Amino acid sequence: MPGPISSIWYRIAPEVLSKTGRSIDEGCDRLSQKQPRFIFFRADDAAVPGKQFVRLLEIFSRQRVPLCLAVVPAWLTKTRWKQLSILSEANPSGWCWHQHGWRHINHEREGKKQEFGPGRTQAEMGRDLARGRDRLQELIGKTFYPVFTPPWNRCDNRTLEWLKALEYVAVSRSRGGGSPTAKGLPDFYVSVDLHTRKEADPISGWDNLFEELRAALSTGLCGIMIHHRRMNEAAFGFLEMLLKILVEKKDLRLVNFRDLAESKIF
Repeated sequence: MPGPISSIWYRIAPEVLSKTGRSIDEGCDRLSQKQPRFIFFRADDAAVPGKQFVRLLEIFSRQRVPLCLAVVPAWLTKTRWKQLSILSEANPSGWCWHQHGWRHINHEREGKKQEFGPGRTQAEMGRDLARGRDRLQELIGKTFYPVFTPPWNRCDNRTLEWLKALEYVAVSRSRGGGSPTAKGLPDFYVSVDLHTRKEADPISGWDNLFEELRAALSTGLCGIMIHHRRMNEAAFGFLEMLLKILVEKKDLRLVNFRDLAESKIF
């Protein structure tokens, strides 16, 4: 079921266009000339070709911007993949279809939600990682790219060990959301959250969003997280506006996970 829509999408910030552009410029201004300027978008919970998801793909296709699509393996079927692959024909080289857990269910009895956390045995997690990978490889073939996004953006060290053993290229969590990964398993973390924000006050929400954008860009790797099932008309409008601004910034490189892995920088 879709989650609640964040307060900011019911009250757009005044002068949102200029404030967004200024936040991007200020973040980039903190970088030295030699630092990379990568930015990527990651859309979670991708598996069902509903109206919201179709609209998301249309926006990215129209702006010719890459998108990392985190697919829940247990949610995907042959029929759904056939529909998704048709939808993605407009921008096939820009998409990066990768793994988002196995079933996207919580196994923790207390504390924060996790599918791959301390509430499970190492063998159980290894089994589900492999099941998810195998299912995606079977259904989407060479389109699958071996990056793992854990549900709720967190997983424990044993999961990272499994990912390394199973030859995943990278993991993608929230910045600061867990222990450092092993050498050879970079974390393409997200730092900007568009749709699962918790602020009750939209003014504070917008201030925090702009600061997240500035701070993320200042690191040289800005990851922006999308949840299409939590988007309303205002959220879709802002997303397309943001993409248009970024496309015009010639000093920024819009990438997906494959591009990042092949860059050998992170």
